[in-house]
Amino acid sequence: MSRTRWGAAERREALLRATVEQIEVRGAAAVRIADVAGALGVSAPLVLYHFATKERLVAAAFAYAAESDLAELRRILGRRAPAARRLRAAIRWYAPTGSAKGWRLWIDGWAAALREPALREVAAGLDRQWKAALAGVFAEGAEAGEFRCADPEGAACRLTALLDGLAVQMTVYPGAVSRTTMLRWADEALSRELSPGPVVGPAPLAP
Repeated sequence: MSRTRWGAAERREALLRATVEQIEVRGAAAVRIADVAGALGVSAPLVLYHFATKERLVAAAFAYAAESDLAELRRILGRRAPAARRLRAAIRWYAPTGSAKGWRLWIDGWAAALREPALREVAAGLDRQWKAALAGVFAEGAEAGEFRCADPEGAACRLTALLDGLAVQMTVYPGAVSRTTMLRWADEALSRELSPGPVVGPAPLAP
């Protein structure tokens, strides 16, 4: 049987895809270069040629896994619809019952990031991009007078923290929170951030 000849970019993507699959099976801390190489039928030195260390490989794999989710988030937030509707759609999609990437992968990645600086740097960058995308729509809706939101960055952070926490509860402790309750809490949290009416600026300082 002839072996498929890959270009450098194709080989790199195949390695990242295989790494994500191995992390889902073994966990970020336990996965080895040999596991990834064996899954593709290549040598361990070839994997190291592209990524130098296991830590860099795992960090790159998590960035690769997040790319499609970030693209989908931006697609949802970029629709031609009121800002509140776009935010609600994004929250429903990101919630643990939505179609975002497997939460087991991300929870494992957060745990590994406590000990791996390269992964922590990647995770922090992805987190910033996620919150910035949400904050931009909060600001857009406030500027249009659709609702009041004096702190778009804070609103994005609070909602993300709630959903991340719910994901841990629902993934690590199945049955701890029902799907119906989780969605109601998420909707209520978003509603609290979207006070109706025109934007009101801060009160002037007393002389």
